[in-house]
Amino acid sequence: MKISVIGTGYVGLVTGTCLAETGNEVLCVDIDENKVKMMKQGEVPIYEPHLDVLFERNIKANRLNFSTNLKEGLDHGDVIFLALPTPEDEDGSADLKYILGVAEKIGNLMESYKVIVDKSTVPVGTSDKVKETISKKSKVDFDVVSNPEFLREGFAVDDFLKPERIVIGSSSQKAIDIMQKLYKPYVRSGNPIIIMDEKSAELTKYASNAFLATKITFMNEIANFCEKVGADVDKVRIGMGTDSRIGKRFLFPGIGYGGSCFPKDVKALHKSGLDSNYKFKILDSVIEVNHKQKTILIPRIKAFYDNDLKDKKFAVWGLAFKPETDDIREAPSLYIINQLLELGANVRVFDPEAMPNVKRKFGDKIEFSDNMYDALSNADALIICTEWSIFRTPDFKKVKQLLNQPVIFDGRNLYDTNDLVDNQIKYYSIGRP
Repeated sequence: MKISVIGTGYVGLVTGTCLAETGNEVLCVDIDENKVKMMKQGEVPIYEPHLDVLFERNIKANRLNFSTNLKEGLDHGDVIFLALPTPEDEDGSADLKYILGVAEKIGNLMESYKVIVDKSTVPVGTSDKVKETISKKSKVDFDVVSNPEFLREGFAVDDFLKPERIVIGSSSQKAIDIMQKLYKPYVRSGNPIIIMDEKSAELTKYASNAFLATKITFMNEIANFCEKVGADVDKVRIGMGTDSRIGKRFLFPGIGYGGSCFPKDVKALHKSGLDSNYKFKILDSVIEVNHKQKTILIPRIKAFYDNDLKDKKFAVWGLAFKPETDDIREAPSLYIINQLLELGANVRVFDPEAMPNVKRKFGDKIEFSDNMYDALSNADALIICTEWSIFRTPDFKKVKQLLNQPVIFDGRNLYDTNDLVDNQIKYYSIGRP
């Protein structure tokens, strides 16, 4: 099939590349001329494991191409994916200006039947708005489909190629048949393609992310309570996770969730509720608790240093909101670094992938290290913000030797507390003795 993908962010580029991988002819369209030039030269503009291999292979096979011309994209594709940003507006709602702006241009340029696919995460009713916007400008027949993505950064390629489920929201059997044909190669193992109406499909994505964010936040609350009563959250987590009704995933406490999806989607669903005269009281609490959780280490750090952090130097391991990505959107590390700087401390950081993005944000306000151990040299303490695999089994003797004082504040509970006791390192984690 001939496919066009409008927008080449995380979702758009993974979607386009993975669709090309099953033999489709894909044209990715983006307004950023430098980005398109880079991609034409075979450079992947984002960090996502395994994407580079598929990207290079499909460019060489001429199944994956790039353009800045929306008309070229419309003429090429029978199916047009909209993978455009829906940034958080000031009131917490999802800003649809990019999607509706492109929809208007599609209405002006479209000359034959197309299936227009909302791949972006959008509020309930967006498909109707896209349909209305295009119809105002065009008399050509078309269908709009809601096809939300369920891609985890760091695992996006595997999630696309081997999806647990594919959700297709449409009231048009013609469009449904086309989408089922397109996705058939990805569900050969029997995982479902679920057909529903557009509004239900739109809400499915928001409900899924909001539930996972709630699960994370609940465990953070349990961890905080464990510290009050002397319980161990790791034992509680295992005791809960063996219940099949609860499951083992998303029960790890820490310093809150971040990224491009959970924070934005929870707020957008909350705002959609208010717009429909419905108040999500649970989401009120999720938003509040997660905001506080991001800096929950700061009071502990202040207490350790008798509220005087001036000229103290802190090493920070991990900047991305999660491992296996360079994405720093709403990353807890940024909140912690900001507060440390406000309190007069100095900060030196290391992250395997996210440092260029952080450097654009902080400039020379903080130091950047070439490796994890360089960050520790003459630092007063180590703070861990992201659970990258390379941080899981450090040389504790080397850590102790490099730090001015052997103390670790771990926001991701990476280590067995006994190991730190054995190495005579003071260790503060989340929800554990």
